[in-house]
Amino acid sequence: MPGFTPTTAATPVIHSEIALILDFGSQYTQLIARRTRELGIYCEIVPCHTPVDEIRAKAPRALVLSGGPASVYAADAPHCDPGVFALGVPILGICYGLQTIAARFGGTVAPSTRREFGAARLRQYQTSRLFAGLPEEFDVWMSHGDHVVQPPPGFTVTAQTEDALGALEDPARQLYGLQFHPEVVHTPLGRDILRNFFIGIAGMRADWNMQSFVEAAIADIRARIGPTGRAICGLSGGVDSAVAAALVAEAIGDRLTCLFVDNGLLRLGEFDEVLATFRDTMHLNVRGIAAGERFLTALAGVDDPEAKRKTIGRVFVEVFQEEAARLGQVEFLVQGTLYPDVIESVSVKGPSAVIKSHHNVGGLPETLHLKLVEPLRELFKDEVRAVGRQLGLPEALLRRHPFPGPGLAVRIVGEVTPARVALLQRADAIVTEEIRAAGLYDDIWQAFAVLLPVRSVGVMGDERTYEHVCAIRAVTSQDGMTADWVRLPYDVLHRISRRIIAEVRGINRVTYDISSKPPATIEWE
Repeated sequence: MPGFTPTTAATPVIHSEIALILDFGSQYTQLIARRTRELGIYCEIVPCHTPVDEIRAKAPRALVLSGGPASVYAADAPHCDPGVFALGVPILGICYGLQTIAARFGGTVAPSTRREFGAARLRQYQTSRLFAGLPEEFDVWMSHGDHVVQPPPGFTVTAQTEDALGALEDPARQLYGLQFHPEVVHTPLGRDILRNFFIGIAGMRADWNMQSFVEAAIADIRARIGPTGRAICGLSGGVDSAVAAALVAEAIGDRLTCLFVDNGLLRLGEFDEVLATFRDTMHLNVRGIAAGERFLTALAGVDDPEAKRKTIGRVFVEVFQEEAARLGQVEFLVQGTLYPDVIESVSVKGPSAVIKSHHNVGGLPETLHLKLVEPLRELFKDEVRAVGRQLGLPEALLRRHPFPGPGLAVRIVGEVTPARVALLQRADAIVTEEIRAAGLYDDIWQAFAVLLPVRSVGVMGDERTYEHVCAIRAVTSQDGMTADWVRLPYDVLHRISRRIIAEVRGINRVTYDISSKPPATIEWE
């Protein structure tokens, strides 16, 4: 956001050991992190070009070099700091990561005569600790246009597919490489390979779990806020802010005041419903603030997605400033920032670009004079839900579909007006009702409606109409970093379409979004 400066009070990461993933721009990098966390190993993603001194300061027990779209022999190919290979920790290269290891140590990488993409059969040729306990042959997933023609001196080829070298290693230098992707589900034994690397080879303790996280996080929050410090938390009605608030409330009790702002961009009836849940079920000290007119006035004439997000973020801060002033001695602001928010908002992914700004990422304005507490900043969405269960939050709240911080503003393509918000609220409510009625709600990551900036001709009651178009979006995901569109039954789509057109005056056409992430994002803006 304009005028923001990085805060120096971010919550420190809580873990006993760490593995680092150096990102070379692969679409699978986040999957490597997820699979690693699932093994009980805490890991973080850092840009491939991170200086070795910064890496050393984190004291990693193991490193993973991710895949990437580049060719190692290209003039502009991304490379990691050479000092990485002298850190004395085990290193696993995956796809491009394997090739960068091979090129670094004197091997030869060249274009493949036939691009290897999709399922392949891997056969072991030499005993390797990476493949301990695995069969001699198994299925893997390949995605590469280059391959290692000549292994570097001192390296042993341990596995191969019909078309290419599959794995190589130099155990004396703790260097291992896989041409295939163990992180994807299409490599069924990939989890075992990663376990062999992190636990068998690197000797890491698989002690990253949500119970230990909750205990350590509460102790850390108490220590940072102190015995008399006070904090405010902005509640959005979603899982992230609710879990963050519950965690901080567990640590400091009613010295936390939660602010639930109605920004005029919530789902239909959400303000009253969620406010009651926070007060009556979670017993939080919460204040409801009606500010819808203020937000919608600020958004008038704004149609650029990034400008919308920044405008909403600015007004949120203004509201917080005013409420903090009314409360008196407040020193801390709690936010439900997640790791995917950080990844998408900041170019931490080597050659990858910023995808979009998140209103809760990027530091605080100097005028706010509050220290930032982000207890969930290192977690993925499924880990946040696990924390919520540890804290005893209602399952109905934890199973709520994710809702963007900017609310319906990023589901209205183009300018946000009160009339367009009202249209979308009614259409979105119908989507949720029908998804629930079909018993599909808990099987879907997100399902919602999007109002498009186009109108179409229709016929209703023998009369011509020229009204808005609504798109329906439903996806499955584990953490929001990747997603696939849901194959909703035709009868469910039929009921949704029929009801929206019949009940929402102003919409005469409904479409269904069948895009996956990547290349699309889950939200339209």
